[in-house]
Amino acid sequence: MPTLPDNFSEEPAILRNTSLLLFLLSRGATALSYQMLSVAVGWQVYAITGSALYLGLVGLAQFLPMFLLTLVVGHVADNYNRRWVICLCQSVQGAGALVLAAGSCAGWLNTESILLIMFVIGGTRSFESPTMQAYVPDLVPASFIPRAVSLFASSNQTAAIIGPAFGGLLYVASPSWVYFATGALFLAASLLVFLTRSRPTAPQCHEAASQSLFAGIHFIRGNPTILGAISLDLFAVLLGGATALLPIYAQEILGVGPQGLGLLRSAPAAGALSMSLFLARFSLRRRVGLLMFAAVIIFGMVTILFAVSTSFLLSLGALVILGAANVISVVIRWSLVQMETPNYMRGRVSAVNSLFTGTSNQLGDFESGLTAAWFGAVPAVLIGGVGTVLVAVVWMRLFPSLLRVDTLEQ
Repeated sequence: MPTLPDNFSEEPAILRNTSLLLFLLSRGATALSYQMLSVAVGWQVYAITGSALYLGLVGLAQFLPMFLLTLVVGHVADNYNRRWVICLCQSVQGAGALVLAAGSCAGWLNTESILLIMFVIGGTRSFESPTMQAYVPDLVPASFIPRAVSLFASSNQTAAIIGPAFGGLLYVASPSWVYFATGALFLAASLLVFLTRSRPTAPQCHEAASQSLFAGIHFIRGNPTILGAISLDLFAVLLGGATALLPIYAQEILGVGPQGLGLLRSAPAAGALSMSLFLARFSLRRRVGLLMFAAVIIFGMVTILFAVSTSFLLSLGALVILGAANVISVVIRWSLVQMETPNYMRGRVSAVNSLFTGTSNQLGDFESGLTAAWFGAVPAVLIGGVGTVLVAVVWMRLFPSLLRVDTLEQ
């Protein structure tokens, strides 16, 4: 049996786990970088084109590589050193941000080059995200996974609060400042992950290559609870995502400029942070399936409220509630997936999970941009909110086993 690192025990004080803390800081740095990058890219693309469709194309450029590489990503995460995979991905993302900075300074950066670089960044994120998900259970015992997930969300959302607002302020000075800062943060995150030490596990993936690639899909298909959870998130985020249209709301509906855009992007993170800190302290114990569906319905309802709001403060409040509701669903779903999946398959299952959930944000951005181009920004967000509520109601009938899940404790 492999020897555990000094900071890994059956009953650790979770915040004294040095590797976990380094990992949380790394995740916070990447979240900060990505949120700042999203603000700068979104505002710059809209300033160049004035088109909602191009805002959607930014999301599509990041979705396509995630979709195309899903099976390969899971195989890599289960057969190669997860720490090294994460470090390499974060380094490439840092290099991409620095190229954006150089192009912005030199004046050759245009819409096509931005989309190409975001395509590359999307490809590296497709490897990074599921590998990070699979890496967390290597840092803590199974009984601590739900709290680790909550801390993971807290680190992510803390950075997401600071990132958009800071990105908006830096953008006023120059877009290149945002890109330089994000490049440095991505590289710092890579170093932090490199310093972590996890529980060593022997490779257990012995299938033929073709079987290994599809094992995650087969596992999820055979587990209706996991299938229902991740498909619910896919359709809810796909329909309810309004963040791609925030530049339009900030400029044309609320009239608050790039600084206001940063605050609007920070608002969901503020709600998510508050809720994730609460969940890190007080674990979800009973009727978690019903609670997840309730959270998705609330997510849809406040999306509707945001769609019709013309008040900046009311819009901020709606986005705060949206973020709080979303993190409840994330913690429950993420914990279920990790706790019900054997370690040797976590990379492949997490890769499929990321396709269903992580890429739904980018695909949702494209859907929102396309719908807004057809019907306008307000009807697009309104339709998405109504669709999210309807999906939650239908999924309660399609996946009764998910509705009946009572606890996250093994």
